[in-house]
Amino acid sequence: MAITRDYKEILFEVREDTAWITINRPDVRNAFREQTLDELTDAVKATREDPSIVCAVITGAGDKAFSAGGDFHAMMKLNRANAVMWNDRMLGLAMAIRGAPIPVIAMVHGACMGGGHELALWCDLVISAEDGVFGQTGAKVGACPTVGATQYIPRLIGDRLAKEMIFLCRTFPAEEAVRIGLINRVVAKADLQSETEEWCRRIKGFSGQTLRATKKSLNHEGDELYASWQEGMELLAEIWGSEESLEGMNAFMEKRAPNFHKFRLARKDKMDTYMDDFNNDRNQRPSG
Repeated sequence: MAITRDYKEILFEVREDTAWITINRPDVRNAFREQTLDELTDAVKATREDPSIVCAVITGAGDKAFSAGGDFHAMMKLNRANAVMWNDRMLGLAMAIRGAPIPVIAMVHGACMGGGHELALWCDLVISAEDGVFGQTGAKVGACPTVGATQYIPRLIGDRLAKEMIFLCRTFPAEEAVRIGLINRVVAKADLQSETEEWCRRIKGFSGQTLRATKKSLNHEGDELYASWQEGMELLAEIWGSEESLEGMNAFMEKRAPNFHKFRLARKDKMDTYMDDFNNDRNQRPSG
């Protein structure tokens, strides 16, 4: 018998001792806002209430995307004063997934981008349909992937390739993602559900005590990156609401190329003014 919980932005069902958590916003490619993050965190934590649950699967509704990341309609309302409202929710969901005493599987199809890719990174295992595409596009839209991406991607695929992924906004189709170690497995889209269910059945036959202990041990080194997460959230807080960040998001919403270079030129003007004062000794205290 399937057990369900009522949510507005996600679906939650426990069947055959597996918790199935689905982001249910297919009209926006399963992009998430604060309410979505709250519900996801609550659902993951709810698995602790039933020790018979052997694993959890997180996926996205529809056939277009696992998750496109943060919903720009929500993110454009963020600024330095309220950044904690978003950043703490991201960290809270990440810690709920990593702290869950069961394996958490990301079942990916379609776009797995930005914050959506960070969500997959927080999970223990990632299985993808052949149409899966993984990427960090923050530099294109004025966002900053510092809540998991900058910490975990270098550990998975190496520093050089991680920088290429983030600095050049390089995306990886599922076949390449599995080859470089970014995900665990790629399967035909028609087989994604059944192959994920097979993983869950295999896990059910293993010792839950061992899985709990080894997950904690496996996560130990990664959890030592917590200080980097905190720094990343502070860096992100400085970006939210900035003119440059809003230019990127507005450009995306308006389907145009962003003009980020104007901000470089504005900074150059300020630097030129400073250097002119410095070179002409105008930085000294006035006499008298």
